[in-house]
Amino acid sequence: MKHLDLYAKVEHLLGIEDATDALHSLYMSELDGFDVKTLLDVGCGRGGFMRRALAKGIEAKGCDPSSVMAKECQKEGLDVVCGEIEAVDGSFDVIVSIFDVLNFMDKERLSHFLNEVAKRLEDDGVFIADINTKYGFSEVAEGVMSAEDESGFLNVDASFVNDRLTTTFTFFEKEDDGRYAKHQEQIVQHFHPIKFFQNHKALKLVEKQTFSLYDVNDKTLLILKKKK
Repeated sequence: MKHLDLYAKVEHLLGIEDATDALHSLYMSELDGFDVKTLLDVGCGRGGFMRRALAKGIEAKGCDPSSVMAKECQKEGLDVVCGEIEAVDGSFDVIVSIFDVLNFMDKERLSHFLNEVAKRLEDDGVFIADINTKYGFSEVAEGVMSAEDESGFLNVDASFVNDRLTTTFTFFEKEDDGRYAKHQEQIVQHFHPIKFFQNHKALKLVEKQTFSLYDVNDKTLLILKKKK
């Protein structure tokens, strides 16, 4: 399987539907403070936030590195490309990256990514994203969990060491003949301090708010604007 495609296959077993919905509501409330006609959702997943934006009359485009996610969006008629932000043309009033997207990048990749965001923002455009706090990584994300349904059995093992959360997904997928096929994928996430965003050359951090998604103060919402 391609990178993140296994994650896409087992996402329904992770129990994140309520958290995702809460995040989408938080982002929509933030959009009310801006004049938004065009929006890009980087790491759009199955397009849930894009559908909310479209319902409000916002022209929404998305991208996701998972072919599974991108194809599901395309089948529903959403304007989504399979790839990273570099695969997207155009400029936007708002760009969003929802649910840990920035944590999947190391510092070098994140710095480059923020430059690419700045290139695609209108002059008064804003970038909104959320990141995990160190507490969110060490006290919430780290650990072991398992879940199963008629499609198979999932085991997740996450360890936070040296500001890196390494998560191993092992999925035993039930096949038509009753046997199980084993799939495994390892994902690394990185802790990023607020200072990293404060020091960026192309974007200015204008607002940050720590909030509770799964536990106390496990997430931080960031709002950045393009520097003139």
